Parts: sequence; structure tokens; C-alpha cells
Amino acid sequence: EMYGYSVEEVRAVATREFQAHRAFLWGLCYRITGSAADADDLVQEAFVRALERPPVDMRDGWRAWLSRVATNLSIDALRRRKRREYVGPWLPAPLDTAAEASPPAHEVACPEASTEHRYDLIESVSVAFLLALEHLTPRQRAVLILRDVFDYTVQETAKALDLTQSNVKVTHHRARQAMKGYDAARLRPTRDRQARTAERLRECLSCLQNRDVAGVEAMLARDARALSDGAGEFAAARLPVVGRRNVARLLLGLVAKRPPTDRMSFRMLNGLPALVVDSSAPDGFAPRFTFQVELDRDGLIEAVHAVLATRKLVAVPFGS
Repeated sequence: EMYGYSVEEVRAVATREFQAHRAFLWGLCYRITGSAADADDLVQEAFVRALERPPVDMRDGWRAWLSRVATNLSIDALRRRKRREYVGPWLPAPLDTAAEASPPAHEVACPEASTEHRYDLIESVSVAFLLALEHLTPRQRAVLILRDVFDYTVQETAKALDLTQSNVKVTHHRARQAMKGYDAARLRPTRDRQARTAERLRECLSCLQNRDVAGVEAMLARDARALSDGAGEFAAARLPVVGRRNVARLLLGLVAKRPPTDRMSFRMLNGLPALVVDSSAPDGFAPRFTFQVELDRDGLIEAVHAVLATRKLVAVPFGS
């Protein structure tokens, strides 16, 4: 028996509570790690701990306990990733977000949160946001996500991370300071931005298929950047490619190497339209990958992101 209940009763409660909060836990783990595969593993590990070592003190409820376990498991996983050498640029794992969009900036769920720093659920899985989080320490990242995405209070955040409230405030302040660059250039994935990005993505694809060099260059910002995440598994640029002409040359060169039988579909990934490609490919090239662009305030493509690594694509639906 455990806490006056049979093992079977405790496990039944743990299973029910875990299922009730599973989606929340997955979203929390994904935002902290930037990895859908890691989020799958971490949520499962949190469930195992709930079965093997259920909480003794339930005054805060199961959700608080499970989120504390998942948050700390995620921080540990993020630290392990940071210690490992990564081959080529790192990009967050693509995530299917369907047709959801960020609400207007004035729609704030928590009255205590400010529109300046509060990030909604869609913006907080955007590629730009997750890349900005890479400049934070794992603890800063967790604090920022708990406070500014999930609207945790200082006290709740302190309990989740086993920190003092003073430490949470200092860590949160430093995290926000580190996000100033992102906040200054911040473009939420609104309906309008999604529509403009979809239009530009289709134009880019058309120019690439027609080998229109001038057309590709015309839609790229002068300081455009291209990141390709193959994780050493497939052929990909090992360094960021920077500059309009260099990015155009890279994209046109890659199209020339791909088979004409590529199966392509448009998806909404991480809040913005993306191209999902699935086909046979030459040896060393990825048979599946995602291709996404981000626009600057003038509507030019400022970033190109291609994710090729197999483990990064577990949350992406392929096919029509």
C-alpha cells in the first residue's frame, strides 16, 4: 500500500491525472528543449516517475507536481544537448500547428502579464522564438517559459524549479534582457503574416523550379540567412549561409540536385506556412525535409530554414 491506498489505486489515479495533463506537459517540454522527440521521451519519463514515485504532498495538485518533474527533466535534457557537439546549425524540430495563429498583442491571458513580454502559445513555438531562447541558459529558458508563456506566478515558478522567489525574479530579469534583440524585431505569426508568408513561399518555389536567379534574389533581403539542419546525417551546409546572392545560389544548387519527382505539400509548422518534401533522393541527401521562410517587415525573405535530420521530423505529417 502507498499513503493508505493500494498500489493499483495509486496507479489508476496517476494514469488518469497524467492523461489529463499530457498535452500541457508535452508543450512545456517541447518549448524548453526545442525537440519534439525529446518531448515525447521526457513526458513518458515523467509518467514513469508518477507511477513509481507518486507525490506525497498533493496540496498543489497533480498538475503542479507533474510540471515540476517535467520541467526539471527538460532542463537536464537541454543541458546534455548543449554539452554535445552538434554538426552544423541547430534548428528546433518542426511542429504541426494547423491553422492556429497568434492573437492580437492586447489579448493577454494573465492580468499581471504585460503585452511587452508575454508570449502566446503559437508565438512561443515559432522558429524565431525558439532560436532566440538558445541564447539563454537552461534555467533562464525554463523561467521565461513558465512566467511569460504559461503565466506562472513567481511563487509557482519557484516551486517548480526549487528556487527562491528572489532567485526567480533575478533569473527572469536576466532572461528578458537576453530576449531584447528578439523583442525589438518581434513579428508574431498572425493571420496576415501567415498569408503573406504563404504567398512569398509559393513565389519562391515557382522561381526555384523555373531556375529564375533574378526572381529568387529579388525576394531575398540583402542580409538573408539560410540554416540547414542535417545533424550530420545528410548533406547540408555546415555553416549558416549569409547574403542575398549566396543564399540564392545555395537554393538553386539544391533544387538542381533534387529529383523532379519530389512530393511536396504545404503545412503550417511552428505558426507559419512551410513546404514539406518527401521523395527518393540521391545517396547522402535527405529523402524528407521541411523548408520554411521568414519575412522581414518589408516582406522580403530574411531567413530560410531547412530541417533534414530524421529525429527532428517526428512531429511532421508527410504526404498530401
